[in-house]
Amino acid sequence: MIGVYFSGTGNTKYCVEKFLAEYYHSKNIGSIEDPYTAEKIKKNHEMVIGYPVQYSAVPKILRDYIMANPDIWKGKKVFIIATMGLFSGDGAGILARLLNSYGAVITGGLHLKMPDSIGDVRALKRSPEKNKELVMKAEEKIQRAVYFIKSGKPPQEGLGIGCHLAGLFGQRLYFGWKTKRYTDKLKIDPQKCIGCGLCKSLCPMENISIKKKLAVSGDQCTMCYRCISRCPKQAITLLGKRVIDQNDIHKLMHKTSYFVTYF
Repeated sequence: MIGVYFSGTGNTKYCVEKFLAEYYHSKNIGSIEDPYTAEKIKKNHEMVIGYPVQYSAVPKILRDYIMANPDIWKGKKVFIIATMGLFSGDGAGILARLLNSYGAVITGGLHLKMPDSIGDVRALKRSPEKNKELVMKAEEKIQRAVYFIKSGKPPQEGLGIGCHLAGLFGQRLYFGWKTKRYTDKLKIDPQKCIGCGLCKSLCPMENISIKKKLAVSGDQCTMCYRCISRCPKQAITLLGKRVIDQNDIHKLMHKTSYFVTYF
């Protein structure tokens, strides 16, 4: 089995790693940003794939990756992990339908609440203690899921028609258009930016460049929040006008033993 993921601030990668460790005692994991991951998928019949839900939808970068590699999914047995700050309805289901269209066989789905990644709006802000609780509950849920998978009863979260309707009417009908294309709304404050280049190195879309010693954003942002969460001067925003909290997985690494290496 292989683990495949797209992860913004590290939550999803952690969950996929934890799942593989519990299920298969394996570290065979690959990001969709790794050019060798497609070859790994070809060579493995079974996989778990994880991603962070955006507006009850699949991030465009992941959707594009699946569509750009149409031949590698046929016949693959796929278990889907969808991570979220609060609610998605059919987080696993919407990816399942896309993969089904390319011939994948969906074996189950799991929804995991994790620390919020959206750092420039006040929604879902939690204390470090609450975030630790979320992580512990997610770990426990992964352990239970693996137990039931091995018992022949994999979780089916997000895969039913009721979940589909919840995701559609709960978020996607109103906000799903935000993930249909990349955005040009990423904002970098030139008064705060020091041109360190960290955001450029983190961006999975190569959407940020350094010009005249300042970071400049293009129009290909996939809303992963890496740059916002890691900027040392809190100079970058997307949905809001100022950074309220930088929810980077590394930030919790020093406070709890649950986290290891990321990105």
